[in-house]
Amino acid sequence: MINRELIDPQSIVVVGGSNNVHKPGGFLVRNLLDGKYKGDLLVVNPRETNVQGVKSYTHVRDIPEVELAIIAVPAAICPEVVDILAKEKGVKAFIIISAGFGEETKEGAVLEEQILKSINDAGASLIGPNCIGVMNMNYQGVFTRPIPEFSSEGVDFISSSGATALYIIESALTKGLKFSSVWSVGNSKQNGVEDVLEYMDRNFDPATDSKYKMLYIESVRDPDKLLLHASSLIRKGCRIAAIKAGSSDSGKRAASSHTGAIASSDSAVEALFRKAGIVRCFSREELTTVACIFTMKEVKGRNCAIVTHAGGPAVMLADALSKGRLNVPNLEGPIAAELKTKLLPGAAVGNPIDIIGTGTPEHLATAIDYCENRFDEVDMIIVIFGSTGLMKLYDAYEVLHKKMEEGKKPIFPILPSIVTAGPEVKNFIKKGHVNFSDEVTLGVGLSLVINTPKPANADFQLFGVNVAEVRRIVDNLPSGGYLNPVDVRKLLKAANIPLVEEFVSADKEELLAFAKEIGFPVVAKVVGPVHKSDVGGVSLNINTEEHLLFEIERMMSLPEVTGVLVQPMLKGQELFLGAKYEERFGHVVLCGLGGIFVEVLKDVSYGLSPLSYDETYSMIRSLRGYPIIKGTRGQKGIDEQKYADIIVRLSILLRFATEIKEMDINPVLATEKGLYAVDARIRIEK
Repeated sequence: MINRELIDPQSIVVVGGSNNVHKPGGFLVRNLLDGKYKGDLLVVNPRETNVQGVKSYTHVRDIPEVELAIIAVPAAICPEVVDILAKEKGVKAFIIISAGFGEETKEGAVLEEQILKSINDAGASLIGPNCIGVMNMNYQGVFTRPIPEFSSEGVDFISSSGATALYIIESALTKGLKFSSVWSVGNSKQNGVEDVLEYMDRNFDPATDSKYKMLYIESVRDPDKLLLHASSLIRKGCRIAAIKAGSSDSGKRAASSHTGAIASSDSAVEALFRKAGIVRCFSREELTTVACIFTMKEVKGRNCAIVTHAGGPAVMLADALSKGRLNVPNLEGPIAAELKTKLLPGAAVGNPIDIIGTGTPEHLATAIDYCENRFDEVDMIIVIFGSTGLMKLYDAYEVLHKKMEEGKKPIFPILPSIVTAGPEVKNFIKKGHVNFSDEVTLGVGLSLVINTPKPANADFQLFGVNVAEVRRIVDNLPSGGYLNPVDVRKLLKAANIPLVEEFVSADKEELLAFAKEIGFPVVAKVVGPVHKSDVGGVSLNINTEEHLLFEIERMMSLPEVTGVLVQPMLKGQELFLGAKYEERFGHVVLCGLGGIFVEVLKDVSYGLSPLSYDETYSMIRSLRGYPIIKGTRGQKGIDEQKYADIIVRLSILLRFATEIKEMDINPVLATEKGLYAVDARIRIEK
């Protein structure tokens, strides 16, 4: 639980406070004093009567009642200290920065449990142990530096790691990003990242609370809670960016299917973030860049105008934007020609708009005005302006400041000369702006923000899935393993997923009769082995009865084969669908193009079941191979609506059949007549 005493304490005791500011307890007191904490501040130190001008008590039993205790003493004595404070001194909030608990030893874990029991029995709040503390506009209860500038318009930052939090703050400070609060949750014995986010959601006041959140997460302990409160905050007008550390475990897994080889616990995180509307970042610079973008005017489209006096950075920026599926449209025609007459000879206006190195602040203002008022196709403006030694940068940055304040379109400043023009950049930031010193990092950050979908609708419909039939089939299945083709077809039919005609038998005469009925050419596949192609168990384009009989006899002689499956030979674009169950998260659904795209390029998109149509379209359109789905170079595209139908119905099937642990539908074939599931594998565990 999070309470008022933790956020806005009227009194604080630092247990282990010291005159030595090189020790955690000493630095804690120093930060509280430097931060002008307005409440009553006490210290407990058996060897001091006065700590940095603050009265010090010999023992916790000697202090008056107090609201918040920040504890910086050895782990072994923490349980006794906490118990006394909770039972006798009315303490309702604890921050334990001490280490040596469950993160180190089993004995430490026992101490942690004792502390938690005392705090829970008292109905109190706990942050830590093993953290750097908490700081906000009311107090700076940390033993570290730097201390950022705090503002209600700053960002709330919640971190699993104290040291990483400091590095992220350092990155933010160089950009001019302000903070509203910083939470280092450490071992998260009572309150983790999800719990702090829950408090922010349940108590959100749009008039006073920050609308920007940064998260650094080392373990998603409660995916449902994270999804619920992150998506709720975003719907209330907040924006959230997050790093989830530890995303490289997929390569360690042996798998018996394409889905198993591609999907991992990190896929579940990716799907969860997409469903919640969280912008996922992978580095400190990305995280703080995205947070800075949050604090600016919201981008309404994908078209960027680049105004610069240096060609190279503009080209690198354009490349980064293009990779992120943003546009740098060519600016041409009478308006562009008119702009060119107002700039110096040699200037370019096609986009990037290069006012060249001798361009003045007036030329900068003119270029921005044209992007703001004359070029309707421009949604945002990115200005690259550093030091050339030919003008007063104060004047150029004053122009930029005014245009950012007055304009309706967002203007993103890239002021790269943070060494040679340090004072000018600092002056610009002091006026309430942020600065992106690197153009590629900004381009990546903008792409992340714009390409992140809105939170998914929590409501979902069945869309033709016969849930009762799904449960009847699953309840009558064997205890585990891969299902036979007959049961696979039953499940997919219950989900209203279109299937290609097929017949399974070990009798060659029955198989031949089916082939004659549907007409040649046909496909023959073995039934039994998981990887059919590895054992020579797939034969395509069978055009004659003799060829089919030969393949049936050959396949029935292969190891572990129990029968042969015959289907019509269809032609079309191969698509891929898969699903994997991840503990605590549920089913991760994968979609993409089939064939080499999934086998080699791993071009797939992830979603968390159940999926809405908005989520599904976002997944499909985020694929690198999406132009093929849409239709490119004269080739007809596929029916995107029908592909989305299949994905949505599959996700609903999975929602009501958690026994399914792994699934491939590969391929789903997009033909002129429609989309059909051609080959599917389903592994269950009961």
